[in-house]
Amino acid sequence: MRRLLDFERPIYEVEKKINELKEKVKESPELEREIKELEERAKRLKEKVYKNLTRWQIVQIARHPDRPHFIDYIHLLFKDFIELHGDRNFRDDPSIVAGLATFENHRVMVIGQEKGRDTKEKIYRNFGMPHPEGYRKAKRLMLMAEKFGLPVLTFVDTPGAYPGVGAEERGQAFAIAENLKVMLSLKTPLITVIIGEGGSGGALAIALGDRVYALKYTIYSVISPEGCASILWRDGKEAPRAAEALKLTAQDLYSFDIIDGIIEEPLGGAHNDPEWTAEQIKRQIRNALPELMALSPDELIARRREKYVRIGRYIEIPQPSSS
Repeated sequence: MRRLLDFERPIYEVEKKINELKEKVKESPELEREIKELEERAKRLKEKVYKNLTRWQIVQIARHPDRPHFIDYIHLLFKDFIELHGDRNFRDDPSIVAGLATFENHRVMVIGQEKGRDTKEKIYRNFGMPHPEGYRKAKRLMLMAEKFGLPVLTFVDTPGAYPGVGAEERGQAFAIAENLKVMLSLKTPLITVIIGEGGSGGALAIALGDRVYALKYTIYSVISPEGCASILWRDGKEAPRAAEALKLTAQDLYSFDIIDGIIEEPLGGAHNDPEWTAEQIKRQIRNALPELMALSPDELIARRREKYVRIGRYIEIPQPSSS
């Protein structure tokens, strides 16, 4: 069953009318003209709605329950996937799925966040919110990829790192910081694709790529709109206002040079055509990977560090003279 967002209902009503008329067209051929007019109307309406989306509406598309998950992209993008488990310290974290795979002619390490579909799987995957052992697993496999000269491909889709007491006791902040340190010094290419939500340090912990791309209807921010609204205005209902202030869409991020490119999606979101969306991701990775693999480890590291130093604005205050 198709699940609709509120702003999609006018489109659905026109499409529903088209389908009803198509069932009657054999008995009443004169309906062909009306169907054609309605199809044109639906097309114009769809283009108008998705061309003028607010940032909050893009947040809703990024979280759409039918949107493809990382596990879907594993099957659509890769061959011979072999999942690897555990952080060799505490346990395996199912909210981060990782392993070896083949991307076209390249053997790669793939790492991504998985939210789960139904209630049982969402609980098993902790709603895509990794524990520290998930980040330690990612770190372990990044270093393994470095050892064997394999490119690393990461896929971001998380509300954020899990903030529970146990996670904090086991070093959540330290695990994220360790991953940032490792990624800045990794001697192998690292490409990141944001496929849904990119929430806070929980996303950044696997996203310091040489190239960072975002699907068109995704978000990437230091905090969720709801979290921002509850802090600034003590009211989660102000989330749409917070989304506008956060400037968290792919278009915003690209304009600020935080991401390196926007990957197209079908009108209305990736869930409308996952296979087509996967082909766009594949094309982007295919274009970037050979260029990065041609660089020496020292060049990779130098360019990666320079990339992240350039993000943001800062001023240097001269030290007062001692005289």
